[in-house]
Amino acid sequence: MDLQASERGRELRDAVAAMVRDRIAPLDAEYHAETGTGGDRWRHGPRQSEILETLKAEARDRGLWNLWQTHLDGGPGINTVDYAWIAEEMGKSWLAPEVFNCNAPDTGNMEVFARYGTPEMQDRWLKPLMAGEIRSAYLMTEPSVASSDATNIRLECRRDGDHWILNGEKWWATGAGDPRCAVHIVLARTDPDGPRHQSHSMLVVPTAAPGIEILRGMQVFGDYEAPHGHMHIRYTDVRVPADAMLLGEGRGFEIAQGRLGPGRIHHCMRAIGMAEKALTLAVERGHARQAFGRELLELGGNAERVAEARMMIDAARLSTLRAAAEMDAAHHETGDMKRAAPAISQAKVLVPRVAQEVCDMAIQLHGGMGVSQDTELARLYGHIRTLRLVDGPDAVHLRTVYRAEMKARGLR
Repeated sequence: MDLQASERGRELRDAVAAMVRDRIAPLDAEYHAETGTGGDRWRHGPRQSEILETLKAEARDRGLWNLWQTHLDGGPGINTVDYAWIAEEMGKSWLAPEVFNCNAPDTGNMEVFARYGTPEMQDRWLKPLMAGEIRSAYLMTEPSVASSDATNIRLECRRDGDHWILNGEKWWATGAGDPRCAVHIVLARTDPDGPRHQSHSMLVVPTAAPGIEILRGMQVFGDYEAPHGHMHIRYTDVRVPADAMLLGEGRGFEIAQGRLGPGRIHHCMRAIGMAEKALTLAVERGHARQAFGRELLELGGNAERVAEARMMIDAARLSTLRAAAEMDAAHHETGDMKRAAPAISQAKVLVPRVAQEVCDMAIQLHGGMGVSQDTELARLYGHIRTLRLVDGPDAVHLRTVYRAEMKARGLR
């Protein structure tokens, strides 16, 4: 199993790393400094828009655009292992994924439109998404049910002549607060009495449709939020044409699994970069500060903690790369990503845990400053902790790994 980047992958990784280091990361603090504190704090201010659009134009000029999706606009494409190395570099900056048009949930939604969308959907939604002209949201999780079991999803979708009518609530809809968010992809229940995995469908809903109401922006740990907001949304008699349904009635889970597998591993790839960033901040702080006449790194077992962090990050990276290689093999051999699911789930559990522990260690070395607004660590910690819930909580993925282990032993 080859876990190294190809020659082209190395070139792209190095180019992305240089732009993140020299152009993007230095602007992270200024970008977030303009974020407000009111109910619409996820909206762009003038300077934020200027920073983002300038960097996006520069990424396009450098040929660093749609790196995961180049095949969709006639490019050569990229394998998952190469993208793993590239996405790690993106994880070292808050802005980088969007600068390169490789941010969640848009990459996953692009994949959905490319695989399952009609030509009309691709013209209306996929092309402007790939051009970075609009944003999108993916609406799955609901406040009233245990959404870790997605068969519980109950947003109602009923047929009315040539239309579908949707009623219900969704929350943690990432990016839905962005004023550029033009479209939702929504998992809804179309057959309440149908088979467990054939009673849901996926629909494309323009955000301009009457009846869509943003109730509030969800906060992480009482303050920190995702870029452009995690929204709590209510649908009240939202009407869309019959052809707004993707692939067909009852096939929502089929689409969801095709979308979430790559998305899960992309989160892991970026989280490795976040862990590396936290470790760098820890080492820099521990080396620069002194207490009791010695560097902080030489006190209280901190040297060992740094060593442990390095070993954990490297192990987590290998887990991620292995999952990426399994995905590439599955894609080339059968196109069925189910065989890669145990490796994806292993990485999805391991990587956020490691990143969280490393970030916590960095906070400890910074003392009170580590939980303040004067470093990125508090925001970083909040984001990393959410990754243990995003696209399925740890318990769900551990169950996948367990089942694979039992099956390998002939016990299930």
